[in-house]
Amino acid sequence: MSEKRLIRENEKELINFLLTQIHPNPADYPYDEYVDEYEGGKMGSISLGGDVNGYAGDLIQVEYTDIDGTPVVITLTKDHQNRLLDLDFWKVDFSKLLEYPTPDKVTIRTPES
Repeated sequence: MSEKRLIRENEKELINFLLTQIHPNPADYPYDEYVDEYEGGKMGSISLGGDVNGYAGDLIQVEYTDIDGTPVVITLTKDHQNRLLDLDFWKVDFSKLLEYPTPDKVTIRTPES
């Protein structure tokens, strides 16, 4: 991870949108105002300050199509204390994220049957 930086407004907007899809009060899942970027920010993944050894599951997954047409899976995770752990981006071809998604451009993933 790199040096910590202040969380960006577009990241907060996406996180709060994702949380409102699963829980009526996003404040029940706190996160730090300072984040670490994974992979130097290449794909957009950030650590939100939770206990890195306390992964307690995925809260929600959404899909997004970057402007180059490449699918991206975005996962919000939590730790055992219900603190947000990561906002994880996986661009299926491992290339750099070209445009950060806005809530109106993501689709909630439903479990496959």
